[in-house]
Amino acid sequence: MHAKVVVVGSLNMDLIVRMPRFPVAGETLAGHGFATAAGGKGANQAVAAARLGAKVAMAGCVGDDSNGAELRAGLLAEGIDCSGVATVPGVATGIATILVDDAGQNAIVIAAGSNDEMTAERLADHDGLLEAADIVIAQLEVPMATVEATLLRAHELGRTVILNPAPAVGPLPENWYSLIDYLIPNESEAALLTGIAVDSPESALQAAQKLLANGARRVLITLGSQGVFYADGERHLHLPVEPVVAVDTTAAGDTFVGGFAAGLAEGMPLESAIRLGQRAAALAVTRPGAQPSIPHRHELPA
Repeated sequence: MHAKVVVVGSLNMDLIVRMPRFPVAGETLAGHGFATAAGGKGANQAVAAARLGAKVAMAGCVGDDSNGAELRAGLLAEGIDCSGVATVPGVATGIATILVDDAGQNAIVIAAGSNDEMTAERLADHDGLLEAADIVIAQLEVPMATVEATLLRAHELGRTVILNPAPAVGPLPENWYSLIDYLIPNESEAALLTGIAVDSPESALQAAQKLLANGARRVLITLGSQGVFYADGERHLHLPVEPVVAVDTTAAGDTFVGGFAAGLAEGMPLESAIRLGQRAAALAVTRPGAQPSIPHRHELPA
């Protein structure tokens, strides 16, 4: 299978604890639910793109353990090409501990594990995946050197490059911006990249203008319940969303990225691809879990 969308990134097993509110330092708080679910930003985005209609391949690493086997099996069940997913002996598969409060907000702690084994050298072993792709997606849950190698090679091949700069810890390397066709941060990530507090379409415009000035071709800032703000060198627009009752916002951004990529791969106009991602993300937040919450195309409202 020649995948139109190739995702280079993380695979995690999510350990999800539900609670009435987040604990404060030193506090022991009684939760009211625990579950495990397949996650990891890379794998989430791959699953979203696949469920929303794209042919997808994944490149990443899992450990030689039960979590790794389960994550690989889950991707294969979605029809995702896993020839680029390596099993690394002696290393634990990545995990994310996700705390979800009764308002549906989450706080996440990640132990990278096998995701740190996704090196630039391993990526080079799967160059054929990038060569066959139309769209290449990366995030920041694998080593930065691997992300840079992904951006460089995909750009060199003339592929459409999407970077979801998550989890962001500060500004991106300056040389990355010119390699990115679509930079997709959320509000907090946009703030870390630019130093501008982003909490509205107006502040999103300021942040987007700074990111464009740094060299990004197009910027989409996801604003949660306020929708998505898009800007390029010629225009900008705010696409609001219909309000929904959020149960769990885990993987909402990943669902948007995967849906947007699926729309682009299908040849949709830009705004239609954004709307596809928005509709999918809006449905995802009404369900618990990461990958379990991601909808299939036929589930989306018209």
